[in-house]
Formats: sequence, C-alpha cells, structure tokens
Amino acid sequence: MASSPAALIDIFQPDVQLAVWQRPIDQAIAGYLGTNRLHLGRGLRSSLTADECPDLVDLPASPGRDALAEDMGRLAELLRDLLDCPRIGLRLEVIDKAMCPRFHVDRVGIRLLCTYRGPGTEWIADTGADRTKLGSGASGWPDEVSGLIGADTRIESVASFSVALLKGSLWQGNGGRGVIHRSPAIPVDALPRVVLALDGMW
Repeated sequence: MASSPAALIDIFQPDVQLAVWQRPIDQAIAGYLGTNRLHLGRGLRSSLTADECPDLVDLPASPGRDALAEDMGRLAELLRDLLDCPRIGLRLEVIDKAMCPRFHVDRVGIRLLCTYRGPGTEWIADTGADRTKLGSGASGWPDEVSGLIGADTRIESVASFSVALLKGSLWQGNGGRGVIHRSPAIPVDALPRVVLALDGMW
C-alpha cells in the first residue's frame, strides 16, 4: 500500500494478489453522496472507451456529482491503460447490505474497486487462510467456524476512497489463487454503501 498510483503496478508481480493506492477522502464526493444518500437508486451500469466519463444524469443534480463522474472516469482510464484494453465495464453499486458477505475469490483477471461511501472491502492474507475451505469446501459453515480462518487471522480492510486492484483466479498463471476478500457489514449510519467496480473488456 502506498500514497502513489504507481503502487498499483505491483499487481503484475506474480506473488502479489492485491495492490492499493491510498487516497484521501474527496470531500466534494463524500458530501454529495451523504447529502443525496436516499436518492441514489441502485447506482448504474455502463462501459467506457478512452477518455470517456460516465453519464450520471440519473443521479441527483447537485454539487459534487461532476466530481464523482470525473473521478470514476479517471479511474477507468487508469485501469484501461494498465490492462491495455479497449473498454472498461463499470458498475457503481449502491448497497444496503453486504453483497458478498462470505470470503471468496473472484473469477476475473484483475478488478478495480473503490469504496466511496461506507466501509471498504475486507481481505485476508494467504498465510491466515485455508483455501480448501472456500466456497463448497466450507460445507455450509460460516467462515469463522469452517476452518477458512484461524483464531489469529487478521482481517484487513481497504480504506474508503483508496483504489484497490484485486487479482482473481482467471489472471494468467493465477489459477487456484487470487485475493481472498468479502464485502463488509455496513453500520446503519453508513447506509448505503457506494462502491465502484471496474473490469477490463476485450
């Protein structure tokens, strides 16, 4: 983790499953999402080509909306350049409960996540996990009792507004691996959680 976007290049190292660019909270965006938290709908789905910004016309028109669109556009361009792909698939999720509350690995190559409101994505290092207990290997037991995590496992989280690149199991040479992560529980005073997810498209 570092305070420079250059930190994200580390995701291409074979042994790196998560790379994080730590950013300060953008008060214009945070203020916009807080003020309009009851009027964000379900977010949006889109795809962007080079130099495009998402169209947020369906979100409330008030100060901070342009800042949100510009930041999303910049992050999409960053991922497009990193992956050298022609388009970026974009999801802005407005969430009132944990979408993926169990620890899991995404079946993707590399995904960008940025939490704009609410708690950030939680993850655990390989040294604190038994991968055989992921998914069906847990036999229906909660993560805390399935054997996936131990008593000393440290659950980490990505801070709000930080940019995380998560390597999945479909990245070349990464089969059987990928960062183990989950959606966090959301405190009532942080509802809704607002998360940007970006994926390369070819």
